[in-house]
Amino acid sequence: MSIQKVIIHTDGGSRGNPGPGAAGYIIDDAVGRRLAACGCFLGNVTNNYAEYTAVGKALRHAQQLGVREVELYSDSNLIVQQLNGRYKVKSDVIRPLYRRCMELLNGFEAWRIIHIPREQNAEADQLANMAMDAQHDIDRTPAELSGKKLRLGILLSGSGRTMLNIHHEIAGGRLNSEIVQVISSRSTVAGVNRARDIGIDPVVIRRREFVDVESFSARLTKELDAAKVDLVVQAGWLCLWHIPPHYDNRVMNIHPALLPSFGGQGMWGHHVHEAVLKAGCKISGCTVHFCTNEYDAGPIIIQRACEVRDDDTPDTLADRVFEQECIAYPQAITLFSQDRLKVQGNTVKRL
Repeated sequence: MSIQKVIIHTDGGSRGNPGPGAAGYIIDDAVGRRLAACGCFLGNVTNNYAEYTAVGKALRHAQQLGVREVELYSDSNLIVQQLNGRYKVKSDVIRPLYRRCMELLNGFEAWRIIHIPREQNAEADQLANMAMDAQHDIDRTPAELSGKKLRLGILLSGSGRTMLNIHHEIAGGRLNSEIVQVISSRSTVAGVNRARDIGIDPVVIRRREFVDVESFSARLTKELDAAKVDLVVQAGWLCLWHIPPHYDNRVMNIHPALLPSFGGQGMWGHHVHEAVLKAGCKISGCTVHFCTNEYDAGPIIIQRACEVRDDDTPDTLADRVFEQECIAYPQAITLFSQDRLKVQGNTVKRL
């Protein structure tokens, strides 16, 4: 395989300088197709060591892809100026890394190294931080889309952040689905406007406007049926509804804890993370499961864990759990689209 030109974004950092560090890089082709998205845990390193390692790993990856021209962006002005020959490399530790990067650059037909502001380098920064948090390498390179294309119905009651993550996975070519319906249980939440921002006019169905759960559930089902939804994705949905038989094992939920702990009525959002911290748990995470007619119950599809730190607040723990949610939900949806989930009683087997 030969690729004429790629666009690379790199970032690296350490917590403590020196301290636990990681490198992150993104490689896209000239039309924006994602070719690589990697975070590499490096152990105890300095910021500059991590930055140079990110550049070196990205260039090596591009070389393996058969790339001929490279345009690389970094928010480290020092690294950019050194690689462009404007600053000298004075560190004995960094000099071998610099030389290796120059060897790789000179192996391409053409190359450019460009400095950008930090806010324009968010994806590479996120990958580096994910690797630091996990203390192991992260690979978010899109796989070839497989399975049937799903028509998703999103149920939300809040910010719509989970819906946006799914939308970004679809837009990035990493999830073989389309969002065809969004239903909100509240009219004033941010998720309603976010649905409009992605081109979907949401339907608002308030639980309090129905005399019982049955009539509320019937209205939800009517909207989902009209949109010919293949899979219902609860994305911060707070209302219990009775799932009709033709939606059995076709309704997923994600919960910001490792079920069966910290589930049930009232356990949502920061209430969950406060309870986890109060209990002194050392790990938390998220759970994707098929829904039943009970709160936070049903066969578990995927769980992802993260560390609970001594200095965590509900906010910091929520952010770390959400990073795992961003991985787990698309994985579960992909497995469903590939017909690789078999439900046996209260257990999901992966085929």
